[in-house]
Amino acid sequence: MNKDKLLVLYKKYELDKEDFFKHQHYTIITRQGIDKIQAKEQIYVSYEVIKCEPNFAVFKAKAVKDGKMIETFGSALKGEGYKDGNTNTWYVAEMAEKRAMSRAVLKLTGFYELGVFGEDESESFKKK
Repeated sequence: MNKDKLLVLYKKYELDKEDFFKHQHYTIITRQGIDKIQAKEQIYVSYEVIKCEPNFAVFKAKAVKDGKMIETFGSALKGEGYKDGNTNTWYVAEMAEKRAMSRAVLKLTGFYELGVFGEDESESFKKK
């Protein structure tokens, strides 16, 4: 990961130490941090529901910024532990939406290429 590039992005989006944290192998941006980035860049995100069932959902996010568009997906599978699912909440549609939005915003703004993920993308990314 290029720390200089990451520092430039932190300053550009006015992120403070509450907006990101180090995880085992990754830098994680909080929901609040992603919302700051989206607002500052005026990124418009729309969603398409690919699948929505009581225990499983997949959403496609289309994000637009300055004429650039990206499509990406977020999914959530209710279960206990990683063998059975990737979320422990019953709000699988909302979780899939948050994951899709996080990925879209981070991809459009250059964070993803630096190995930065959103905290909503995995239950294991939650701040301890």
